[in-house]
Amino acid sequence: MTTHSLSTTQARVGVRDSAQVEQAFQRLEAGAAGPDQQTQYARGALAGYLWALGRGEPAPITAQESDGAPGLEVMTAETDAAIVQMEDSTQRTVPRDYLHGVHDALAWVCGHTDNKPMTPH
Repeated sequence: MTTHSLSTTQARVGVRDSAQVEQAFQRLEAGAAGPDQQTQYARGALAGYLWALGRGEPAPITAQESDGAPGLEVMTAETDAAIVQMEDSTQRTVPRDYLHGVHDALAWVCGHTDNKPMTPH
């Protein structure tokens, strides 16, 4: 029987270290804590981070259920779903800025970009 270290399997969220994703979530959450700072973009990015970390159910765009943290393929599919809804307003079920926030957070987690969502200015 092959055993796997839990720390090895839990150390990654997408292509990032889980600590990096947790830190990005905490920084954005702290920056968006004020009532005027809690934008739809920040809400979307926070939802994306939480879901990627396995603490948000269901998926922020497709509302699909999963057990624990989603895998890279599932996160990439959710990123693609955000793009579809941003490009086609008839597919949109949530505000565009929220979709953009989810997309940016998941794109960073998946390694599609090095730009992670920032706090509102």
